[in-house]
Order: sequence, then structure tokens, then C-alpha cells
Amino acid sequence: MLSITRRSALGLMGATAGSLILPRMAFSQGKRPSVTIAVQKITNNNTLDIWNEQSNVGERVFFPNFWEGLILRDWMGSQGPVPGLATEWKRIDDKTLELKLRQGVKFHNGDELTSDDVVFSFSAQRLFGDTQPAGGKTIFADEHKPTTAKELPASVPGIGRRLWPALAGVEAVDKYTVRFHNATPDITLEGRLYAFGSQIANRRAWDEAATYADWARKPVTTGPYMVGEYKPDVSLTLVAFDEYWGGRPPLEEIRFVEVPEVSSRVNGLLSGEYDFACDLPPDQIGAVRAASGFEVQGSTILNHRISVFNVQNPVLADPLVRRAMTHSIDRQAIVDALWAGQTVVPDGLQFSSYGDMFIKDWKAPEYNPQLAQDLLKQAGYKGDPIPFRLLNNYYTNQTANGQVMVEMWKQVGLNVEIEMKENWGQIHDPSGIKGVRDWSASANINDPVTPMVAQFGPNGEVQQKKDWTNAEANELSVVLETSTDPALRKKAFARMLEICEREDPVYQVLHQNAVFTGMKSSLKWKAAPAFAMDFRGSNWTM
Repeated sequence: MLSITRRSALGLMGATAGSLILPRMAFSQGKRPSVTIAVQKITNNNTLDIWNEQSNVGERVFFPNFWEGLILRDWMGSQGPVPGLATEWKRIDDKTLELKLRQGVKFHNGDELTSDDVVFSFSAQRLFGDTQPAGGKTIFADEHKPTTAKELPASVPGIGRRLWPALAGVEAVDKYTVRFHNATPDITLEGRLYAFGSQIANRRAWDEAATYADWARKPVTTGPYMVGEYKPDVSLTLVAFDEYWGGRPPLEEIRFVEVPEVSSRVNGLLSGEYDFACDLPPDQIGAVRAASGFEVQGSTILNHRISVFNVQNPVLADPLVRRAMTHSIDRQAIVDALWAGQTVVPDGLQFSSYGDMFIKDWKAPEYNPQLAQDLLKQAGYKGDPIPFRLLNNYYTNQTANGQVMVEMWKQVGLNVEIEMKENWGQIHDPSGIKGVRDWSASANINDPVTPMVAQFGPNGEVQQKKDWTNAEANELSVVLETSTDPALRKKAFARMLEICEREDPVYQVLHQNAVFTGMKSSLKWKAAPAFAMDFRGSNWTM
């Protein structure tokens, strides 16, 4: 039987950037510079609402420059928790967390941050709608009546309960003290507060906005930069907020420009049109570094690239077929060919940041074409087509990666057909026949509750979109979310890995994601090990 080699995989890579243009400086000569950043996408849903824009591209434009939470992520370091809008916090019991707010923090409209804004940010009207917490009922009902009724997008309460499944309410103890009350025990409450979504919005700005759409395109937050102008699918301009509690921002403006094609981002960087070019594939790094006055920064990040199966497809309903697909992929060949060895094949859907919860003896399904063929024979697979809904390089090297996988599947007898789509709405469209789709999974906190439960548990997007479900995995999700016994939680996580990757596969892990950003060498800025780009004073010394 033929096998795809690393050399042949390399031949399936996309085209290079093309002709390059000599650089010129794009800075104005004012006291504070402004920068222009070329990104492949600004947002997916054309809003700036953290709950409606849960995405990799959203992380880049939101954090840590615009949205801020009570606890912040250490973006330039361990990715763990550091004080933010709260200066300290303590456990009252296994269901209750108390936080002291930082006094004197100003919102972009001049209002002072108080406990009222925190209560609002986790209220029914802002986030949870009519949903109730798992294991209990809502408490501390919000009596505040907004000046204008707003209808939340249908997705927001679902996302809210995905990331805060059992939050019963937030209590304003006094002007600068709040308590988070959970309906069930949860040792991850602190982690959930620095995860994507738990950032604080200004209550008055919400009340004064005519509609949700108006508010969501210019939310009022506490970050060092505020929204100047947002043109969906075109650009986002953030401008300095000089009353920022963390000190005067070093930049006048940060302008994100949507440039979908890699070659256009690279050429624009080298011509001086852009100061930064994001999401460079490894085959473009050399061209940027070879140009005088430019460099590339990047590293692996706490995000894995994965593919997801839809079991409503009659072929994929058989777990033997999905298992065969997982054993058909030579992950190391993909890392070597498409990533020039600059990332790694992870040990399943887990991250070293989990600490004691990391399952050390676990590995992703082995590349074993013969086993894959045996499984297909047991399943009685007859070559029926399996659709692969694919976006054009939303993820770095996505198209080339998809082509390589299709060839690998073909070599064991799987008939996988690529269907190119324009956006995520088309990827998730329930009409037609689904099969395989691309995705990624991030460790939003240092615990396997993310992404395992958040993405694949009973409230996760996979089950909400009816891609897959598993009763035992759902029971184990409850253990991970509510147990305070570390050994029991670790055992539950290990069993979930076994179910989700080997017995009844819902996804296949491909490789750890890596982010590479081209930039002018004259800029005294460092890339975080994340999608986020930090332009606070502590990371800009020019």
C-alpha cells in the first residue's frame, strides 16, 4: 500500500507570497505613534461583544487592549491569573467567591467602575436571558430596569451557560465588593473569571444604546484603548484612553485591517502599508526575515487544531469509520511539511498548563493505515462520500492541511470530498449533509474543563449543533464541573479523553497551533504566546 510521505505532503502546500516590495515607514511623526495591523479576519459575527464573538480572531482584537475582567490573564507570561479590575479575591466556600474591586477605575464614558457594573455584566438582561443555572435557580434577581429593551442574540445565553453553567448570581456586597454565587461546587470559579467572556461592560452605556446592534459595535469598557471606528469586514480602529487605570497608553491608535490573503499581508508589510502582518505560515517567515528592517515573532500557543465529526451523517454514525479516520492521519508529516517542524503533535486534547490534571501517559491515536483499513472493513464501508466543509485559510495553512488529510484518507480507502465554504454560517448550516469540519480548541483556563467540557460537554457547541453526543461523557462533564476531589476529577478527564478520541471519536487532534507575526524590527514590541496582541505600556518601549 502506498503511503503519503513528508516530501509529497510538502508538495501540497499553498503558493508563496509572490513578488515583494521594498519597505517604507508608516508612522506619523507625532508624539505617540499609531500602528496598522493586517489580520486575515477581524471578527466572525460583525460585533465587538465578547459573548457573541468567541473566536481566535476575536481574542486578537479584544485582549488585553479593549476588554478587561476582574481577573486578567498574564498574556505575556504564564497565561495564568493576575489581578485586574479586582485587586484581590478569596473563597467563602466551594460555591462562593468574593472579590474586591480596584477603586478609581474609569470606563471609556467617564463612569467609575462599581459593583453595579459587575452585577450587570453577569445579569439575565446582559447574558443569561431566561436560562437557569445547572443544579439550582437564579438568585439576587436584577431589579434594574433598562431604559430601552434589548433582545440578546439567541446564541449569547447558550454561550453564557457554556462558560458559566451553574452561576446563580452576583451579589453587590458594597460599592467595591462583589460575591459570585454558584448553584454547585466549582473549583474553577477563579479561572472562569479570566477566561474569554467574563470581561466587564459599563451598565449605563448598555441602557443608553438604542439597540443591541448599536451597543455591540461600540461597547464601553475599561481597557487602555476604546473603539474609535468599526467597519465590519473592513477595519477596526482603537484609540488611546488616557484615563486608563494602568497608565497612559503608548499608542495613539491601533488600526486592524482585514486582509484575507497571506500574500497581500506580506506585501503590505514589506511595502510599509502595514506595521504588522498576522498569521504568517512558516513558508513565508524566511521572506520576511530576509528583508532588511523586518522580523518575525511567534511561538506555539495554548490552542490545538482539530477536526470535528458529525454523527448525523449515516457513514460517520459508525464509530469504526471515525476511528479509521483518526488512524489515517500522519500528524507528524503535517507538522514537518506545513509547519517546518515549528510546532508539535500534542498528547491529545490537553495542555501542559493543566499541571497535576495532565494525563502523562496519553497519546493521540497512532498513524496506522493498516489498522484504519481493518476498521473500515469491519464497518462494511463501501466508499460512500464523506463531505468535508472547509474554509479558505481561516486557520493558517487550513486549505493545504485539508488537502493533505483528504489524500491520507484516500490512501486507506476513505472517500472524503472537500466542500469549500465562505463563512462559519455555511460551515454550520444544518441543511444538506454534514461530515467533517475544522475547528480549534483553547485552554482558556489552566484546567481541562476548557476546552473538553466547554466545547464537547452537554452545553458545548458540538452538542448544541447536534454534531455528536455521548451519555457517559456528559455524566463525566458534571464531575469535572462540580467535584472538588482532584483524583476523581482527573479520573473523569482521563475517561473523557478515552471516549472522545478513541471509543466514540468526536474530534481528532492534529497539532498544537502556532502564531507567527511579521513586523518592523524598529518596533520595541514582543509577541505574546497567544492570539492576543498586547499594546499596553509594559509591552511597548519605543
